[in-house]
Amino acid sequence: MNPARTNGRSFRSRRSDGGSYGPGSGSGARRGGRFGSGGGGRSEAPSRSGGGGGRNRRPAAVQGEFALPETITPALPAVESFADLDMPKPLLATLTTQGVTAPFPIQGATLPNTLAGRDVLGRGRTGSGKTLAFGLAMLARTAGQRAEPRQPLAMVLVPTRELAQQVTDALTPYARAVKLRMATVVGGMSIGRQASALRGGAEVVVATPGRLKDLIDRGDCRLNQVAITVLDEADQMADMGFMPQVTALLDQVRPEGQRMLFSATLDRNVDRLVRRYLTDPVVHSVDPSAGAVTTMEHHILYVHGTDKHRTTTEIAARDGRVIMFLDTKHAVDRLTRDLLASGVRAAALHGGKSQPQRTRTLAQFKTGHVTVLVATNVAARGIHVDDLDLVVNVDPPTDHKDYLHRGGRTARAGESGRVVTLVTPNQRRDMTRLMTTAGIVPETTQVRSGEQELTRITGAQAPSGVPVTIAAPPAAEQPRKRGSSSRGRRSPASGARRRAGVGRPSSSGRAA
Repeated sequence: MNPARTNGRSFRSRRSDGGSYGPGSGSGARRGGRFGSGGGGRSEAPSRSGGGGGRNRRPAAVQGEFALPETITPALPAVESFADLDMPKPLLATLTTQGVTAPFPIQGATLPNTLAGRDVLGRGRTGSGKTLAFGLAMLARTAGQRAEPRQPLAMVLVPTRELAQQVTDALTPYARAVKLRMATVVGGMSIGRQASALRGGAEVVVATPGRLKDLIDRGDCRLNQVAITVLDEADQMADMGFMPQVTALLDQVRPEGQRMLFSATLDRNVDRLVRRYLTDPVVHSVDPSAGAVTTMEHHILYVHGTDKHRTTTEIAARDGRVIMFLDTKHAVDRLTRDLLASGVRAAALHGGKSQPQRTRTLAQFKTGHVTVLVATNVAARGIHVDDLDLVVNVDPPTDHKDYLHRGGRTARAGESGRVVTLVTPNQRRDMTRLMTTAGIVPETTQVRSGEQELTRITGAQAPSGVPVTIAAPPAAEQPRKRGSSSRGRRSPASGARRRAGVGRPSSSGRAA
């Protein structure tokens, strides 16, 4: 492999409407013009203005999503083995060492094309292997190069700190194998240390948009040498209001560089990025936008308002771990206190917690020292916990994407799991509408605390009633953080799965 191989994209100046002048060129990775105009803002309407004509025809859109662009240059065929890919031998050896024996579908389909320098638009539910899908190609194509101080060669943009940490942890063994340096740039951590890492030279930067902009404004980072750009969970970046920062950053990278956009859902916020920045992308969708997973069960439990707290407590007291989602930080803290007083080993996770608190809580939950993680949507993405088989929406989400991502904490990488939502009478109509939008037909059951049917579905049982406290474990007992949600298929002998990273987002346009 030629480590300095280009992706065949010719230099083009951008029009103000987000299009481009002239098609791309090059062998094996020829590119057509960009798709339509830049467009802006979120649109809930089923139709939109702009878009390309002629051969840029689009298939019919899935409900709530834009129509995927038609690939002009035929995609390379998928592979069934990593050995069939043109990757450096150290990367192949590290895959074996990590117990990754065969690619997941999104990896097998996109890697032949991304290794050849093609732009990619990939949709896959959480846990489908997106991180290695873009990470291996990015590292393989950057291998052999050396970054100048403050000038990374590849960039991964993510919406939250926990996802940034997970991506970093997942890719670090592979980056080390090809002697590439990584820097993680997120809010809420020492900006001085991050600036120092960039000054020392880092080929790959994994960043949240706000903190990266801060470092650029300080003169500690320049993106003019970035030849490979990845947007991970692009839909959430749009939902969190990062779009102006994301586009400003994308406008600073090399215009002829490679772009990869991966997302669990492809709504019309993402459409703007696709049309403006991707050229003749290879399009791959692992599964429908509803994120239907055959190993995941969906249950709607109809509860009475006066019995909801008791029902929640009994579910939390089950044998085994569970994540419980609530709407607000105050509600999370209150339920956590109540569970601890009832004898349930619970801990809270939300945006108001400090980073050390968040790190400790996640570590305790992953090791089983804490059995119930009570969280806001901060835990809905970027957190992987092995063998988690139950997620409970104590407060039903208001958006179908939030439902899908909350549920995505279970039934990951082929494992089974259940998503349970507690619904009071006045919430039934909204929940029915949300499930229809998500494309999910749940099993509905009327339950009360103490009933056998509640136990059958959730494993609920009466709590001990003996108050407990959760003490911080000694530092030596903290587990080593390792990425895992992005892996390929693992062999039975690979042992315990790797663990993911932590972090927290904020609403200020930064992961803080």
